[in-house]
Amino acid sequence: MSADRPGPTTSRRVGRTARPNKPPFDPPDRDAEAREVAEHLRRNTLIQLAHGLFGQTGFRLVSAPTFLPAYLFLLSGSDFVVGLARSLQAAGTVASPMLGASLIGHRKRFLGVTLASSALMRLQILGIALAGFVLGGATTQSPDSRANAAVVAIIVFLTFMGFFQGVAQVTMNALRAKVIPINRRGIISGARHFLAGLTSAGVSFVAGAYIIEENLFGDGYASVFLLAFGITCIGLVALALTHEPTAVSLRPRASMTETFKAVGPILRGQPAFRRFFVARALASCGSMALPFYILYAGTLMELTGALLGLLTTVWLLSSSTANLVWGALADRYGYKVVIVATLACWVASHVQLLFVEDLTGVIVFYVLMGSAYGGFSQSGQNMVLEFGRPADIPIRLAASGSAVNLVGAVGPFVGGLMVASTGYVALFVTTAALQAVALVIILVAVPEPRYGAR
Repeated sequence: MSADRPGPTTSRRVGRTARPNKPPFDPPDRDAEAREVAEHLRRNTLIQLAHGLFGQTGFRLVSAPTFLPAYLFLLSGSDFVVGLARSLQAAGTVASPMLGASLIGHRKRFLGVTLASSALMRLQILGIALAGFVLGGATTQSPDSRANAAVVAIIVFLTFMGFFQGVAQVTMNALRAKVIPINRRGIISGARHFLAGLTSAGVSFVAGAYIIEENLFGDGYASVFLLAFGITCIGLVALALTHEPTAVSLRPRASMTETFKAVGPILRGQPAFRRFFVARALASCGSMALPFYILYAGTLMELTGALLGLLTTVWLLSSSTANLVWGALADRYGYKVVIVATLACWVASHVQLLFVEDLTGVIVFYVLMGSAYGGFSQSGQNMVLEFGRPADIPIRLAASGSAVNLVGAVGPFVGGLMVASTGYVALFVTTAALQAVALVIILVAVPEPRYGAR
């Protein structure tokens, strides 16, 4: 009997050798996944549009460079605090994209993870609203201690919101890559932003002209954020109806540390993605100035609720309308042309802002910046999806997202210091110069991945 024992042992070893741990580059049943995507494309397209309509409408009330910066400035009276709050929000997103990648990279289905991270992100908006109602009061008569407590609470909720936003950033985009074919992502993304922009514009005008102006429920700003929470929840319900196909191209299960380590080989092995990675992070230095646009406008005119509503509406309408055009352009020619156009427009808006003297000039700036900002953000996220194999999408999203978020974390903090020490003009000039460098890198060194070798 002992002579026969090596036989089974050898057989088991051969069996283990024949089944490698890592999946093949492109599994043979990838065509089956593509057929499943095509079969449910209409349903998933409608769900993506509904999720974008409600989800983005609510989040834009919080992320707009108007309402929250103005509220924090009202409570604190400090440009530095406004920059610090946005920096800490972005700081929460620095490492969490890697967590998102490690959570979904090995899963055949990850809709549940996407819904959980999105729900936790929405709960932070509810926390911001409650902090305003309980501690803020949003009036100059509020006791300083309560106003300070409100500022601290809002910053804490923003930080947690950033953390879960980093996870959702990866899971949401990876899910979209699974359910929407590459040649339809641009127009669908543009349509999402267009519909959300129209709705956001109307809601923002009402929020500024009526809710904030009338100080609804004792704190108009907190009421706006409570409204934002409710609207985003409708979008989450819509997302839950997604038909998610079973993935066939997967990475081995990895911890967060192993996911971090996987970034290096991807960057070394894909030079085009590496250059895009650097350029996108550098271009994101625009976030350094984002919270201070409205505060600069406040040095030229009084920031009433109606004016905040008007400028937010202009920003959202410009972004949503332009995104429809950017999306169609990306589907036809690829995302590089969109990134170049939007980044050039963003640089031009900073130059124009230096010569603004009245409300008309501020409106023109928000048109230019709004047209550029949304298109740049979406094209950057979508272009990441096209550089390598599908199994690496979560890691590419996490790596690029973490770099952008790191810049977003440091940027507003540095911007606040610059405003406090040298003024707004120096901040806008510095931002425009950094983005111009990124524009040159993308033009010269980054090929369009859709038509190049992968």
